Amino acid sequence: MATSSGFAQWGNDLYTGRRSYDIVGKRRIWYGISAVLIVVCGILLLTPGLNPGIEFRGGSEFVVSGVETTDQQLATDTVLAIAPEESPRVTTVGGSSLRIQTAQLTPEEVTEVTDSLAAAFDVDADQVTSTFIGPTWGQDVSQKALTGLVVFLVFVSLVMTVYFRNWRMAAAALVALFHDLILTVGVYAAVGWEVTPATVIGFLTILGYSIYDTVVVFDKVRENTVDTLEQTRFTYEERANLAVNQTLVRSINTSVVALLPVVSILVVGAFILGAGTLRDIALALFVGMTVGTFSSVFIATPLEVTLRLREPRIREHTAKVLAARAGASTDGTPAVAGAAPRATAVLRPGGHLGTAAQPRRKGR
Repeated sequence: MATSSGFAQWGNDLYTGRRSYDIVGKRRIWYGISAVLIVVCGILLLTPGLNPGIEFRGGSEFVVSGVETTDQQLATDTVLAIAPEESPRVTTVGGSSLRIQTAQLTPEEVTEVTDSLAAAFDVDADQVTSTFIGPTWGQDVSQKALTGLVVFLVFVSLVMTVYFRNWRMAAAALVALFHDLILTVGVYAAVGWEVTPATVIGFLTILGYSIYDTVVVFDKVRENTVDTLEQTRFTYEERANLAVNQTLVRSINTSVVALLPVVSILVVGAFILGAGTLRDIALALFVGMTVGTFSSVFIATPLEVTLRLREPRIREHTAKVLAARAGASTDGTPAVAGAAPRATAVLRPGGHLGTAAQPRRKGR
């Protein structure tokens, strides 16, 4: 109860401005962290690179069900005895099945491998299934996924530009989307799991989650900064930073609630049922949601502020506010926003920022 009350108080302090983290002001740190991660992921995509599933590269697949032993080396040796030039990929599916993937085999080799696997694992021949998947099917999936991605990005750009009436927010959101996608794909390259159609679906799904979280933060930024140029207490950067702090607790809560079922699916798919569709899509969702939360707070809004600070009127307003504070401090009177303006910022009705009322001194 005490922990819950403390978290609620922390969230309330962030929303009212009594407590604040300089997230936007330290944006170069977040840019640097993201740049390092992107470079690492880029290297991983080159070496060792992604591991495309049989749906993309094509080939023959054998599934041996109801085995008493899941000895992968036995399956590998059985295939090599018939097709020594192959490099079979063997994975355990559940606790009593094996999946063996090879390049395209001739019909005669498929029959021999099927009979040999049945004999090696002491199962009936009907417990060994074989299928062939052509590479053209995977190419078709890849092309449609790329088309869907392009259409999604164009649609998101137009909607965000119209909704926020600001192309800078749309640009920052798109950068955050690419950031999330690159990091997620890089993790797949590092882990070495196969990229299947389920993985592609996971990649496309995280884009929707990422843009949703970013829009929530941007909506608060717009609310806080709508009348920035009409006052001289706070800069655009400070108002945007308050918006990030006000939505921080919401972003954390949303991410935790969304990740809990995804973690359950990932554990079930990876460690209980073995390799499969659940594992493939769950890893993409887990990584994508995690980095999506990071990018919506530490990348999207700071980048939007960076773009806005390039506008002459925003730069002039910032200089005016800072000059007023410096002048107030020099002549001995308190600065308008105080030494720590964010700490005294409160949100008044209607979404306008102000300062907390100071108690009057006695005798006045």
